[in-house]
Amino acid sequence: MARAAIAGPARTCIVHGAVQSPEAMMRFVLDPDRKVVPDLKGNLPGRGVWVTANREDVNLAARKGLFSRGFGIKVAAEEGLADRVEALLESQSMQALSLASKAGLVITGFEKVQAAIAKKEARAVLFASDGAADGVRKLRARIRKSVEPGKTSPVATGQNLNSAQMGLALGRSNVIHAALLRGGASELCLKTLRRLGRFRAECSVLSEGQSDQPGLAAGDMTQCEQN
Repeated sequence: MARAAIAGPARTCIVHGAVQSPEAMMRFVLDPDRKVVPDLKGNLPGRGVWVTANREDVNLAARKGLFSRGFGIKVAAEEGLADRVEALLESQSMQALSLASKAGLVITGFEKVQAAIAKKEARAVLFASDGAADGVRKLRARIRKSVEPGKTSPVATGQNLNSAQMGLALGRSNVIHAALLRGGASELCLKTLRRLGRFRAECSVLSEGQSDQPGLAAGDMTQCEQN
């Protein structure tokens, strides 16, 4: 990727040499024992190297010794580094969801979520990844029904966290459906969920907007959906 094609700061991936914005990358640093440590916030001290923020590239960097090449010294990358990164991203997403809840921007329960969609109050609808498909289908249909012909809804949808994770984040028993209302904390939550989805490279993890036609979504899809 050409450097000139990127507006603002850019970083180079140690796996493929791709030049991308920091938002599409993940920074890694070394601890005092020369072990590779993920730096999700990009603010840990010391020299850092960058990897495209997906599981496959993190695994490749660890398996092929590319962290040692990037740092210019022999370093240790744990075998389960990608699993550790995913767990940290899940934790970050749960924390962001909890903050949105504390800001009064989260509604739970099928009926309440459905009402928020009908009133056009929902910024996003989150489904537990282990929830029943029927509930997902009905709420997606409600979102499509709220869209004017030929237009796209601003309501994002996602299935990034399971019911136990959503419940833990919201301080309740297992949560299957939740709606994020409009506000800064909700946008931060969506940002962390997108990052988790891109790392997993899963289709339909978080999609922006529903068209007025069944089965179609538009907007800021995951990388899997764009390719």
